[in-house]
Amino acid sequence: VFKTPPPPPPLSSPTLLPLSPPPPVPGPCDPEDLIDGIIFAANYLGSTQLLSDKTPSKNVRMMQAQEAVSHIKTPEGEAQPMTEVDLFISTQRIKVLNADSQETMMDHTLRTISYIADIGNIVVLMARRRMPRPDSTDSVEVSEPDQEEKQSQYKMICHVFESEDAQLIAQSIGQAFSVAYQEFLRANGINPEDLSQREYSDLLNTQDMYNDDLIHFSKSENCKDVYIEKQKGDILGVVIVESGWGSILPTVIIANMMHAGPSEKSGRLNIGDQIMSINGTSLVGLPLSTCQTIIKGLKNQSRIKLNIVRCPPVTTVLIRRPDLRYQLGFSVQNGIICSLMRGGIAERGGVRVGHRIIEINSQSVVATPHEKIVHILSNAVGEIHMKTMPAAMYRLLTAQEQPVYI
Repeated sequence: VFKTPPPPPPLSSPTLLPLSPPPPVPGPCDPEDLIDGIIFAANYLGSTQLLSDKTPSKNVRMMQAQEAVSHIKTPEGEAQPMTEVDLFISTQRIKVLNADSQETMMDHTLRTISYIADIGNIVVLMARRRMPRPDSTDSVEVSEPDQEEKQSQYKMICHVFESEDAQLIAQSIGQAFSVAYQEFLRANGINPEDLSQREYSDLLNTQDMYNDDLIHFSKSENCKDVYIEKQKGDILGVVIVESGWGSILPTVIIANMMHAGPSEKSGRLNIGDQIMSINGTSLVGLPLSTCQTIIKGLKNQSRIKLNIVRCPPVTTVLIRRPDLRYQLGFSVQNGIICSLMRGGIAERGGVRVGHRIIEINSQSVVATPHEKIVHILSNAVGEIHMKTMPAAMYRLLTAQEQPVYI
């Protein structure tokens, strides 16, 4: 059986309307379970890479799946290398975890999954990758005048798994797409006839990720180990806030430093720096309160190692919205972004939950009433430029709150 998931879900517009419960989506799983995520046991056999046209026929897709299996499966009589894994499926992503260590082996957002095939007890998961230009490190479509047929070609990463639940796994992934898309429609009160899944999918596939966190974080000059010397009994002298849900690596940001405190005196830290780890303990994904507790526990130490990523305190956002049918994908309350739906133009633009909007299209909105901000965003089309910063940092910098240093 071959399953082709519908295109990924688009995002919501700024709205604060209550949500009504969705009708059930047919499939083997409870839709609520798919929102939280479900796990299947499987054996990971390997991965291979294939070239694919943008819109191959059903027969071609099946041939690609079978080709991937032929690349990975060993001949009969030979031992098949395999790793026991947990396959995590949700409406946001598909992750492959090592069954023993629970380390993440693969992590694909749902929108990048193009095809799922189950062939007997084999599942083939195909994830889309754009082909890079020879003269660029950016991920873009190939365009070669002498090879027009390659314009719409993609590199497909094909992951091959073995499981007694192969058909159930494929059906569950297909259902996850349907649930995610329905959640979007429900949240926005949109009639499926007004904006087809295909239209929105085509838009997402032609947009590059403006939110270049991953590139920024991967450049060695932006990532540094910093050593802070201080007297035992002294605090580090910082205020930290959350980076905001929607950032590629959720961790804490330095929002303020105590005058003449160890952090400021070192000259090695800046407001806006993201702290990845302290003395080898990762802070990525930890709650703010836990990170604060870890820093408070450094009081009796005299030398502290921080791994940081240099980041400006203000985040630049660029949302590309062709027309008003395309939902922006976040909600705003009193200038603060309070929710974000994954998978569309707002996430791609760099929008983060918990950030205060400072500017929209070079116009300051710090003193603009809520209704006017919503009106500006709701009617904006084309390129929408915004500047934002964590709301807690904004309140500190504008003296609306007094800093509590740790």
